[in-house]
Amino acid sequence: MTTIARPLPKYLVQRYHGWRATTFTENRAWYHRLAEEGQRPRAMMISCCDSRVHVSGIFGADSGEFFIHRNIANLVPPFQPDGQQHGTSAALEFAVTSLKVAHLIIMGHTKCGGVAGCHAMCAGHAPELDEKTSFVGRWMDILRPGYDRVKDLPEDQQVSALEREAVLVSLENLMTFPFVRAAVESGELSLHGMVHNISDGTLVQVDGAGAFSEV
Repeated sequence: MTTIARPLPKYLVQRYHGWRATTFTENRAWYHRLAEEGQRPRAMMISCCDSRVHVSGIFGADSGEFFIHRNIANLVPPFQPDGQQHGTSAALEFAVTSLKVAHLIIMGHTKCGGVAGCHAMCAGHAPELDEKTSFVGRWMDILRPGYDRVKDLPEDQQVSALEREAVLVSLENLMTFPFVRAAVESGELSLHGMVHNISDGTLVQVDGAGAFSEV
């Protein structure tokens, strides 16, 4: 079988060899244990694909600690068992029903391109995202209810408010999944939402009333 795949760039190969010679070698027993006993993460983290959001680095997490799922704008779609392919929903199902994570964290961030794109689309400034063929646009439709809640704010506040709505909408959608709701109501799972400021490094988290405060 032929393939269009090419070898890794040299700088990535060099970094891999450096990691294997240091971090892996120094912790070989731990990696062996993870391989043999399987993963038992206490938390699932749903964060943005943005390369500036370094989830494990922010929390000093080691291998095996977080079950991490990343997508554009850290969104969770509503429960929709339609027989189609749903990557985020599948990751969520596996984390809650198989791994039995105790914490499920939605982590948004400032300067999110996906959120800015959603704002532009909903405001009528990005017609290309309204096209049915736009994967990004159809994914960002998840956040339209959040846009409706911020559209009457002063214009210079809307995008940052929508970044927080991306977290709130995802938390709301989580509870439409029967297995999430059951785990939350039984006390086996707790939900958390936060926004990371990539400029100053701060975190704000949401409380039960939907208000954000600094961690």
